[in-house]
Amino acid sequence: MEESGKKIEIEICLGTTCFVMGASKLQELETLIPPKYRNLVEVKANTCMDLCKNATYMKAPFVKIDGELITEANVEKVLNVLERKING
Repeated sequence: MEESGKKIEIEICLGTTCFVMGASKLQELETLIPPKYRNLVEVKANTCMDLCKNATYMKAPFVKIDGELITEANVEKVLNVLERKING
């Protein structure tokens, strides 16, 4: 992770399709991040990333971590990518 003090941004799509496909469970992500990482992360909700309309991205729900798109996102997948970003 960069030493600039910039937090890792986790953006969760909460649009209708994503919400129905599992993003509702991702709303609690902030409380599920291990305490040792919480000060390194900022979790944001996005009302819609508009990705489900694109045939290339037909795998809701969507999460972006510092711009890296995660399709068919779930808590485990997001935490794995977060840990990889933090630990290199």
